[in-house]
Amino acid sequence: MRADIAEQPAVFARLVDEQAEKIAAVAAQIVSWQPRNVIFTARGTSDHAALYAAYLTEIRLGIPVGLASPSAMTLYGARPDLRDTLVVGVSQSGGSPDLREVLRVAGEQGAHTLAVTNNAESPLAQAAELHVDVVAGHEIAVAATKTYTAELLALLMLVESVKGGGTLPAEELAELRKLPGHAERVLADDSAADLAARYRFADRIVTTGRGYAYPTARETALKLMETSYVAGLAFSGADLLHGPLAMADPDVPVLAVVGGGPAGTSMRDVVGRLGERRADVVVFGPSAVDGAAGWVETPAVDERYAPLLDILPLQRLALSLALHRGENPDAPRGLKKVTATL
Repeated sequence: MRADIAEQPAVFARLVDEQAEKIAAVAAQIVSWQPRNVIFTARGTSDHAALYAAYLTEIRLGIPVGLASPSAMTLYGARPDLRDTLVVGVSQSGGSPDLREVLRVAGEQGAHTLAVTNNAESPLAQAAELHVDVVAGHEIAVAATKTYTAELLALLMLVESVKGGGTLPAEELAELRKLPGHAERVLADDSAADLAARYRFADRIVTTGRGYAYPTARETALKLMETSYVAGLAFSGADLLHGPLAMADPDVPVLAVVGGGPAGTSMRDVVGRLGERRADVVVFGPSAVDGAAGWVETPAVDERYAPLLDILPLQRLALSLALHRGENPDAPRGLKKVTATL
């Protein structure tokens, strides 16, 4: 897991340098289709990447987005009318039968289909009309790290290329070329890993964020659960105030992702409310926030890019916490690299 995490700056550079034209070509085809709706289908970590893409698609392209429930098609036999819809399957391995079945049925029901995977020869890639390869290379650990951020970057490049009419704008490409350097600097900071001792005996940890940061909160909770077996409870900042705030107290750590933009402004109010309840809040973001007990600094970038960087210290925290608790993060109990569901 440590090695996979360390590879992410190189993965970012490879994606931008080698895949920009290929992704733009996929985007040009999507533009020609003129989909009125987009539906993403994914599982696990990839579901969080799909959620990020959902925010991007609605905010940047103005196209309504849904997140599919594969069981509606695979278990209940639903056959929705999917004309004028783009259905996107997101999966590191591309090996889950239910996602492949969703794309197969979607095609029969009039949809265009796209797969985003780390394996161009996978069943999911073969089932789709179009494919985007995230070129993350072989991932050693069971817990996904570099494939997750590679999915985020590939989906970002795809959406921005669609917005550009089938071309990734030069100014966008220039900003993306800065990501490997940002990632190297984030990974060189041990602040997040040092927090592990603080949470060694925690039974549960709350993670929260809004907008583009919400997928980061969800992915963090999953990483904590699968590597340290701590109960990770992920909430959007808005949902946290609608009830779960009641459980906040000094004994329940809170990891809050607070970036720039409208969502970050809103999250400052959430952190303030948590502070009033004396919750143990550590903020991950470009600036300190009133009410928080700690702060791990991440780069001040466009909030669209922040999820690719904010997750890096949280991955390191999950790794370090597992080791502090005497667990092996490379072999989570009961888990395999490819999970097949239907």
